[in-house]
Amino acid sequence: MTQSPAPIHETVREHYAERIKNSASCCGPSDCCAPENNLYPIDLLTTVPSDVASTSYGCGDPITLASLKPGQTVLDLGSGAGLDCILAAQKVGEEGHVIGVDMTPEMIVRAQANAKRVNLKNVEFRHGYLESLPVESSTVDVIISNCVINLSPDKEKVFNEAFRVLAPGGKLAVSDIVTSGPLPEAVKQSLSAWAGCVAGAVQAEDYIGMMKSVGFTDIDIKPVFFDRETVDAALADMEFDVTEYPREEVYKAIYSAKITAYKPA
Repeated sequence: MTQSPAPIHETVREHYAERIKNSASCCGPSDCCAPENNLYPIDLLTTVPSDVASTSYGCGDPITLASLKPGQTVLDLGSGAGLDCILAAQKVGEEGHVIGVDMTPEMIVRAQANAKRVNLKNVEFRHGYLESLPVESSTVDVIISNCVINLSPDKEKVFNEAFRVLAPGGKLAVSDIVTSGPLPEAVKQSLSAWAGCVAGAVQAEDYIGMMKSVGFTDIDIKPVFFDRETVDAALADMEFDVTEYPREEVYKAIYSAKITAYKPA
């Protein structure tokens, strides 16, 4: 049994609205996802105010992975408080353009304020769902995303939309949560575990399979395993029966991945 989209979207939206209001991390009160935990190169973060750099809800560094160039148009799937969009806007320069899409209004407001603080004119934020992007077809050179696609209840739709908006030859560069094996049903059915970036994670081969099915090619995935504290933080709000599914197995199964793919030219 799988969760229906509406409760998942609503739970995730409420979760991240609360996080931005209280300046908490994506996983809970700890800073498990904060950039100071070595997600980004230190020199990359020196270009933004420290309080802007601290509003990260990701699991990796899609900016370095994307190898952005001046003049490119970039789309961030699930742009949150705008950190990756701001970093991308600095990379593509005034001739480039960055679009952030997020379903949480509170995140949009914070992202707009953060971009204004650093005086960026080449970035905009749009309210919308990843399953139905408010972006024209074949208009984007690079898509980035940071620990968000796993939150979608219909990932194949997300990949379809990503493929649609990418220009021929365009690149997808995302950091996301995947698994090396199936998660227990109790975890998959927990809405709090969905919001914590765990329940929605799928096996890496299924993730790649969905990307291939919509047309992506040259797919590359590199694992980055979490420490135990990060996994514990993500599971903190749910009851977990260790006799049914030992937590040691969860530690082994869940990991972050650096993922790149291309739309054929």
